[in-house]
Amino acid sequence: MPYNVRLFYDDLTRLRGKKKMSHAVIRAGGKQFLVEEGQTVRVPSIAADPGSSIELEGLLSSGNGDGKISATVVAHGKDQKIVVFKKKRRKQYKRTRGHRQGYTTVKIDSIG
Repeated sequence: MPYNVRLFYDDLTRLRGKKKMSHAVIRAGGKQFLVEEGQTVRVPSIAADPGSSIELEGLLSSGNGDGKISATVVAHGKDQKIVVFKKKRRKQYKRTRGHRQGYTTVKIDSIG
């Protein structure tokens, strides 16, 4: 048995016979997220009511897949404040602004 296989042999035997989780890469708000069934994910704001069911765009899935990912909207919220500070030295110029990015928490119901 090669050396590199022996390093992970216990992990391989432990996983043998167990059902593998199906994963998918989704796109939401211009970003990509790796998700699996039952996972809760924060994505950029989606215009949907809490408790409603939505379909997300699946880019890649390891399940038995047609690429449809269904999720339930759990809640909406705002992230922590990010302070934007601008300064030009020796010109008496300082500006401070804050920004809070909105997000939507979704629970992945099914993949594929």
